[in-house]
Parts: sequence; structure tokens; C-alpha cells
Amino acid sequence: MTTAPRADTDGFGLVASLWRGVDVFRVASLVYAVVAYATRYELYRHPAAGWAVLAAMAAWTAVVWFWPSRPTPLVLADMAVSFAAVMATRVVDDPVRIGEGASTLPLTWPAASVLAFAIWKGWVGGVVGALVIGLADVLVVNPVNAGTIHNIVLLLLAGAVVGYSADLYRRSQAALARALQVEAVTRERERLARDIHDSVLQVLAYVQRRGAEIGGESASLGRMAGEQEERLRTLVSSRVGPQSSHSVDLRRLLGEHGGSGVHVSAPASPVGLPYDTAADLSAAVGAALDNVREHAGAGAQAWVLVEDDGDEVVVTVRDDGVGIAPGRLEEAEQDGRLGVASSVRGRVADHGGTTSVVSSPGDGTEVELRVPRSP
Repeated sequence: MTTAPRADTDGFGLVASLWRGVDVFRVASLVYAVVAYATRYELYRHPAAGWAVLAAMAAWTAVVWFWPSRPTPLVLADMAVSFAAVMATRVVDDPVRIGEGASTLPLTWPAASVLAFAIWKGWVGGVVGALVIGLADVLVVNPVNAGTIHNIVLLLLAGAVVGYSADLYRRSQAALARALQVEAVTRERERLARDIHDSVLQVLAYVQRRGAEIGGESASLGRMAGEQEERLRTLVSSRVGPQSSHSVDLRRLLGEHGGSGVHVSAPASPVGLPYDTAADLSAAVGAALDNVREHAGAGAQAWVLVEDDGDEVVVTVRDDGVGIAPGRLEEAEQDGRLGVASSVRGRVADHGGTTSVVSSPGDGTEVELRVPRSP
């Protein structure tokens, strides 16, 4: 009979293999407990009760073995069953034998629940599980002898080591996933860079050269094409790497946008953000200001307001231009003009932020960018 796949799986199946290893250990421990009990059951005060406890342990072992996943309730129930199995020794066995150092009825079987706790919650879970089973041992064996202390120490060591290994694997898996993602993004960017170099950049260079040759308004168009070529070439030649968590002052980056027709207002104290978040937020503000210069009309003024709300940073870009007609942004996005959708909203959304645009004809436009400090 085959078992259903585990819910707690991973790219290489190590966690699933750990769960299966615990299952095998549980079965082996059950066989050991049954054989040991069969050779000395006559020494127990209530032999029939001992067989009943072993039957319950076997039934639970089968339940866990064929369970399709390892949800939290199952792991907690596993610990409760193991605790009860140890405590059942006080009912089944003679108190005198227990005091003289006789082993508990389930022997090593409860250790499986400790290992399950370790895989479930790392080394902390392993230690907690060992303490729970250790408490059951202390309650059963009174007074506590050297053998009981020895068993508790072994449980603590096993739970901590297995839990630490599970934690280490999960962290390694997460790091590998990030590395693979960066590699995939880098390959895609390199592919796009080749395509852009062979098409768009050459066209822009041609427009720049021909504009300079023709002169007049064409020269101005050529200069604009040259500026865009330089920006695009810088973009496609930049390397992709892990995001930097180095904190920078957002005021410094946004201050670079100030100038003729653009007024930047920021708090007196630094507004710290991770470098990548601050850089993308500044780029989004730059894209919004480009829209003001292009669409707000001649002589339009723009204001950039920075607010630090503690958990999030709010940047507002306002202008007194001609405004945006209803449905214009949606129409532009459908036509493939993605200035607001990609350059502004996309950059902010990459860091868990939101963008809102409020505008009406003749009343200017307000773009509000909200970025949480911890996306």
C-alpha cells in the first residue's frame, strides 16, 4: 500500500524524508516495546492493561504512518499520545518496580514525538518536546533515578540536534531559492539586453545622429533620443543582485529631483529606508515628475511631499497642471503606454506599497506613494 505525498515537502524532499525517518523509528520502537513486554509481562501488575496500551500505540503508529500530511493538530496530538503512553506505566506496572528503576512501558517509542516536534519547530520545538516527555518520566518514576535523568538528557540532545538540522536545511533552501530567482532574472535581463541592443538602442542612436544632421526641431528630437538611449543602455547593462538592506536617507535621494518647477518638502529628521526601496521610490517619483513635465502643460509647478508615519513612508507628488481626463490612465495602459502602471505603480508594488492617483481636468494631479518599512 502506498502513502499519499506529505504536505511538508520541499525541492529536494529532505523534510519529507525526515518525517519518514521518524515514522520508521516509531515502528522500530514499537516492535522493541512489544518484544520487551512479551518477555516480562508477568512482572507487571495489570498485564492485560499493558497489552491494551501497546495496542493503542500500534494503532496510533498506523494512523501517523498513513496520514497524508503533518498538520499542527496531528503533531500536537502525537505528543499527547506519547505523554499518555508514558503515564500509563503508573497504572500498568508495580510502584515498587518503578521505584527500583524499571523502564517505562513504551520504552523509546515516545522519542518519535520529540523528533517530530524538532522537525516541526526546529531546535526550540525539539527541546520543548523533550521537556514534555521528560516531565512524564519524572511523574512516573518517583524518586527520580540516574537512568531517568540520562534518558531526559538524551532526548534533549536528540531534539536539539535534529531541530537545528531541520532549521539549517530550511534556511539553506530559502537561500538557494533566492539565488535561483536572481539567476533567472539575470538571464532574462541579459536576453532582453541583447534584443534591445540589436533593435531599440540602434534606432535611438540613428534618430540622434539624423536629428543632428537635419537640425532644427529634428535636432531637439535627436537630443531627446540620445538621452533615452543613454538611460536605456545604463538600465540594460546594470547587474542584478540580491536586494541591499543598507539603510539610506530618502530625503537625500528625493532632494535630487528638486529644481526649477519642482519643490521638495521633507521632515527635518532622516527618513531611513533600505537602499533598494528608497532607490525605487525615488525612481517612481522621477517617473511621476516626467509625466508632469510632459503632460501637465507649460509652466506647471510640482511639489514633492515626504511624510514619515513610522510603519510606512508616504511620498506625494502634486502639480497644478491641466489634470487627467477620466479613463485616460486605463486607456494609456491598454495602448501599451505604461508610464504610471509600470514606472510608478510597479516599482512601489515591488516593495509591498500602494499607489493612488487623484486627478480631474483643470485641477492638477496628485500621486500618492505608500511604502511600508517592512514589506
